[in-house]
Amino acid sequence: MLTLDSYQRKFIINKEKVDIIRFIQKEETMDIIQPIKKDKVDIKKIASKSIEILILLLLSAIFIFPFIWMLSTSFKNPQEMMQLPPTIIPNDIVLENYSTAWHSGPFFRYLLNSVFVTGSVLIVQFLVMVPAAYAFSKIKFKGEKMLFGLLLVGLMIPPQVTFLPVYMMMSKFGFINTYVPLIIPFMTSSFGIFLLRQNFMQISDEIIEAAKLDNASDLKIMFRIMVPMAKPAVITFILFNFIYHWNNYFWPLVMTNTDAIRTLPIGVALLKSSEGITAWNVIMAGNIILILPIILVYIFANKKVKEAFMYSGIK
Repeated sequence: MLTLDSYQRKFIINKEKVDIIRFIQKEETMDIIQPIKKDKVDIKKIASKSIEILILLLLSAIFIFPFIWMLSTSFKNPQEMMQLPPTIIPNDIVLENYSTAWHSGPFFRYLLNSVFVTGSVLIVQFLVMVPAAYAFSKIKFKGEKMLFGLLLVGLMIPPQVTFLPVYMMMSKFGFINTYVPLIIPFMTSSFGIFLLRQNFMQISDEIIEAAKLDNASDLKIMFRIMVPMAKPAVITFILFNFIYHWNNYFWPLVMTNTDAIRTLPIGVALLKSSEGITAWNVIMAGNIILILPIILVYIFANKKVKEAFMYSGIK
């Protein structure tokens, strides 16, 4: 016969066994539930990532398709170019379109003019932009705020407003149909000075003071210290400015009237026949010739841009 104490001990032992069993069952249940919850979270992340990728692919296709169509048309013959439904991949690769476009005018001269004008503009802008940005960011002088305010006003004035006065001035001095009106009006850039000035302001003044203690001149500080530290802004501005001036059509069209000065965009536009017969395959070949330097510059500069931005992030 069990005593009270032995009965209580047996009850407690049985209760502990039940609690242990319940605890084990609860742990097993949680082990089952937690992966399910985790799977649900992963599914949401995967779905969100998939939608993001699909949107990016759609936008990429929208932007890339015109280039693919232009490239495809540049290799087609006139019959295939006009057939319906159109084809993306040409049945016959016609390289003669490029030869026709190149020999339809002095394209090599157009190319040299574009290289000279674009290169001159970028070099002159860089030599003007760096000292101006350095002065606005690190040198205190009388009238600084007023001059910087005028610079900001220049950002708001569209080039179409200043076109007529510049044209009249160039015509009066006899510069029409020369390289002067293609380079001089673009010697400086308000946006470039503003962009570089904002980057220079983030550079500590102690660095400049330390350089001056080592007898470094302002010229050396600008081009040996400030420019490398603002490399991302400099490279980005140069790339965008290169694309703008390489593709500039309106200004050379108005300021030039002979093949000796005309640039490549004008040469491509002249491929369109004045008789109303348009060989789109030849025009597309000319456009490929026009954008090929931009593609090459992007391919070679892409790595440098990424390295510059990585350097900026580490800095």
